Amino acid sequence: MEYSKSLERLRSIMDELREQCPWDKKQTVHTLRPQTLEEVYELSDVLANEDWKGIKEELGDLLLHIVFYSKIGAEQNQFTLDDVIEGVCNKLVNRHPHIYSNVKVEDEAEVKQNWEKIKQKEGKKSILSGIPPSMPALVKALRLQEKTKTVGFEWENTAQVKDKVEEEMQELYEAVESGNSEEIEGEMGDVFFALINYARFIKVDPERALERTNKKFIRRFQRVEEMAAEEGKSLHDMTLWEMDALWNKVKAEERK
Repeated sequence: MEYSKSLERLRSIMDELREQCPWDKKQTVHTLRPQTLEEVYELSDVLANEDWKGIKEELGDLLLHIVFYSKIGAEQNQFTLDDVIEGVCNKLVNRHPHIYSNVKVEDEAEVKQNWEKIKQKEGKKSILSGIPPSMPALVKALRLQEKTKTVGFEWENTAQVKDKVEEEMQELYEAVESGNSEEIEGEMGDVFFALINYARFIKVDPERALERTNKKFIRRFQRVEEMAAEEGKSLHDMTLWEMDALWNKVKAEERK
């Protein structure tokens, strides 16, 4: 196979499917949207696991969606796939003047600062305007902090962030004591935001860290279920202390 012609082959297949397949004919940007989100999450999973075979496959699925949307855009006389590709090429060249012009940068931080400045010149009213409202809250909080950092809205050191976490925790405890549910929710959000900031300062990806804990919990709990079944018991009929004893056995197994 001549891989240099693969993109044209995909475009040709998309044209044929759009003309001949009853399902593909009916699709719109609205019907494709939830499937695209699903594909992004599937790609995220294989990326987290460094599953290179899976990454290749999921990238192909995502590329199909890009070609599909571009086909629909062309049908609506809005844009073509070539417009999409040319647009991102122009954006990359424009936002990397340290590569394609005479701008000098010292490090990654200056690259990010220049990127945000250029976006402002392109018409962005706020450095936060590029963050999608529908982005998951944890990832959004991280991106908010990363973007405001580029203009110097940032703590000076980790100790300050740690103090902020402790301050927010104390405010949460006080809110819980008050019994005001709206205040409790607000303070809990502040605690999460501060913890994400702390994770960023200590060079930990909070999304990856939480997903790692989720996977660990799933693995351990399913092992607890197995142990209970081996003893002829059901978790429904066990006390918390009995289940906790099995949990500790699972942790002991993992340590070995």
